[in-house]
Amino acid sequence: MRREKRVTNPKSIDPEADCEDFAMATRLVHGGTLRSQFNETSEALFLTQGYVYDSAEQAERRFKNEEPGYQYSRFSNPTVTMFEERMRLLEGAEESRATATGMAAVTSALLCYLKAGDHVVASAAMFGSCRYVVEDLCPRFGISATLVDGSNVDAWEEAVRPNTKLFFFETPANPTLALVDIAAVSAIAKRIGAVTVVDNVFATPMLQRPIEHGADVVVYSATKHIDGQGRCLGGVVLGSKEYINDHLHTFIRQTGPSISPFNAWVMLKSLETLALRVRAQCDTAARLADHLVGLSGVQRVLYPTRADFPQAEVAKKQMKGGGQVVPVYLDGGKEAAFKFLNGLKIIKISNNLGDAKSLVTHPATTTHQRLTPDARAELGITDGMVRLSIGLEDPDDLAADLERAVRAARS
Repeated sequence: MRREKRVTNPKSIDPEADCEDFAMATRLVHGGTLRSQFNETSEALFLTQGYVYDSAEQAERRFKNEEPGYQYSRFSNPTVTMFEERMRLLEGAEESRATATGMAAVTSALLCYLKAGDHVVASAAMFGSCRYVVEDLCPRFGISATLVDGSNVDAWEEAVRPNTKLFFFETPANPTLALVDIAAVSAIAKRIGAVTVVDNVFATPMLQRPIEHGADVVVYSATKHIDGQGRCLGGVVLGSKEYINDHLHTFIRQTGPSISPFNAWVMLKSLETLALRVRAQCDTAARLADHLVGLSGVQRVLYPTRADFPQAEVAKKQMKGGGQVVPVYLDGGKEAAFKFLNGLKIIKISNNLGDAKSLVTHPATTTHQRLTPDARAELGITDGMVRLSIGLEDPDDLAADLERAVRAARS
């Protein structure tokens, strides 16, 4: 296999280029490509568990890390390498590693770095499974945690202890789109020598690149926008060479949350259209958010680029767009929310997001059902709230579908 060579003339793109100097759209199509001796145009899928060595001596050198090359696909694989390298170029990170799922990425990012006696500060507004890792799993290994109002920068400072080693947060958060000021919180972490880990799944690297704002590590559920078509599970962790090589790589190698080559290949090919999909989804989401505000029976609509968004200034500072998730609050509580969901024809009921198909879920009874009613209320997750994930359908069709569902919610 040969890695792509660097070229400096963007008008004549060598198909062997590593794309380091190219614009984002070009990186999404060409970045990280490896080609076999057959010089295939599309990136190859290497469905193999192991690799053959030329000699016993070569095998020994590989396992001693004295010679580069592949050993076993739990450790690394050519197709996975291409996906990791393309994500690295997209995010602007030094290194990246892919995982089997988004939650494998989150769990690996935290547990590879932390040890018994350490303390984590995390935003309370996050996906239910992420809260499980911080609140339930970490304490089993002697790692304590404090949850804070992530939007309050002072709260992060006040939660710091002498043994605080890591900050963790989502921004925008699931499902309310609550934001954390990445630069301000990362600066606090740097002052105390802690690592900042950001779950950037709602924004995608097309709208927000946390490392540019001071974060150390970024995690994704590649299952969402990166695949974008509801097919495969996957995750990615990106960060410095020191963090990836000294902490994460060995953890993944020895514990095995590795992505399959097939899933990595699907994600790799999906990245080619990520910019186009996210741009179209954001445009439609912004239009539908404005449309929903004017409908009877709708209490409130949240969208980061709207002037009435509670943290509009933070969004403007660190995001290039509002994303494709739209939280909607309906009059009538759970009954109205269920009528809304059941009244939709185009938009499908599913707890996934980032798909080409528009999806909707009721967070209080799905993604955040494990939280107590008080905890949900504190986060702004009411029984009348629904979370829309806007896809690639015609905007007028979606607007009509939403109008129909709002009428059903009022009946």
